[in-house]
Amino acid sequence: MTSSILISQRLKTIAEYVPADSRVADIGSDHALLASYLLVNHIASFVIAGELNEGPYQAALRQLATLQAAKDRSSVRKGNGLAVLTPGETDVICIAGMGGQLIASILDAGLDKLGGVSRLILQPNVGEEVVRRWFIQHGWQLIDETILEEDGIIYEILVAEPGEPLTPYQDQDRTPDELLAIGPFLWTKKQPVMRQKWEHELEKWEKILTQMEKSDKPETQERKEEIKTQMNWIKGVLACL
Repeated sequence: MTSSILISQRLKTIAEYVPADSRVADIGSDHALLASYLLVNHIASFVIAGELNEGPYQAALRQLATLQAAKDRSSVRKGNGLAVLTPGETDVICIAGMGGQLIASILDAGLDKLGGVSRLILQPNVGEEVVRRWFIQHGWQLIDETILEEDGIIYEILVAEPGEPLTPYQDQDRTPDELLAIGPFLWTKKQPVMRQKWEHELEKWEKILTQMEKSDKPETQERKEEIKTQMNWIKGVLACL
């Protein structure tokens, strides 16, 4: 069935990773658009939209109130991170559109809510490596990743399930540390957007280096060498894409 809910390609891609008939919590739900889409398209059996602030909370309530599909199959809750959840009531947790550090801290604060959760679908705006490290430290296995560009912004979506965290990093032609930065599945897939991402990254470091060239302090010199090493590494990555 074609959805009457219009959502971004980013959210649609997240929705594609939600297993059929899942009970889904979307934390920081952005007007409950993903939650609405999952219900209208018969992907989720139940959705929870979590919001920290009153404005977005009211917007999510209004959005789900318009949907017949949401009747008795949705809950909008106001609270911090996973605090809105009861252990065991969700199969899938989505957290999208925040920094990786914030996502990791939300998961840390809500560890007691992750029992029984079979899948995490996370879309950090920055700090993807922080999220990958969190998976490894907490027994979650990355099972897929994708990268996409929408409206000039590049997004990475990381999907994990309880399992063997180191498996995706084995038998690859890059070290685990490198793959934490790049993404083991992204490295294997080598989607065209990957080149764009790393070209942007290189440009960013070039600008920083140009700024630092204006200083001749000894500590700046050391930092400049570190940046040059990083830039050479990125060039090596780009050469393989």
